[in-house]
Amino acid sequence: MSAHGHVDLGHTVAGWTGTGLALVGFTGAGVAVCAAWTPGVWIGLGVVAAAGAVTWLLHLAGWGKPGGPRPEADWDWRTRDTAARAGHADCLGCRVSGPRRAAAAAPRPRSAAPLPAEGGA
Repeated sequence: MSAHGHVDLGHTVAGWTGTGLALVGFTGAGVAVCAAWTPGVWIGLGVVAAAGAVTWLLHLAGWGKPGGPRPEADWDWRTRDTAARAGHADCLGCRVSGPRRAAAAAPRPRSAAPLPAEGGA
């Protein structure tokens, strides 16, 4: 059991791909800074920006994960999210992707949690 309990922390194709691309971009930009090669810095930062775009597109294609817990059967990082076409509830990435997904991903009203009784332990 991990320090986070028995939960899925979102290891997905989108997450791993974006992290790998961002790491390559930051490493390339850092090497270019050390070598004093200005175009290389911009190329590295461009790869970092592309990592964000690729991660977002993979999330929209179903290779990401919605917020919150998932069933244990869906924890494998290669599991595709079949509900992604409609958009995930409370997902900023889904809301900015277009009006169809924005309607499905609009934040839902939450019920008020009961407050503890005054003077209670």
